[in-house]
Amino acid sequence: MCLIKKYLKSRKACKVTFRLDGEKAKNARTIHVVGEFNGWNKYVTPMKKKKDNSFTAIVELEPGKDYQFRYLVNLEEWENDWNADNYIPTDCGNCDNSVVSV
Repeated sequence: MCLIKKYLKSRKACKVTFRLDGEKAKNARTIHVVGEFNGWNKYVTPMKKKKDNSFTAIVELEPGKDYQFRYLVNLEEWENDWNADNYIPTDCGNCDNSVVSV
């Protein structure tokens, strides 16, 4: 897993590449990145499967903010990004959300 941040020079924005590696993706058919930046909508940010079985998605975010997110595997199982910038406990009490700071 890895978060890659690319700040744009032409305007105030940061393109963040979210990546879930093949080992964590297991035999996933679909993975979506779900978070504050997309209203926690499970369907709007699908990730693309790569030849190495990893999944990636690029999301443009406004700099100067922290965004909570998680990965949703096969629309059933939640996975964190263990290389995230931070973690915040969720309301469910037994899990954390990953955080990307841009």
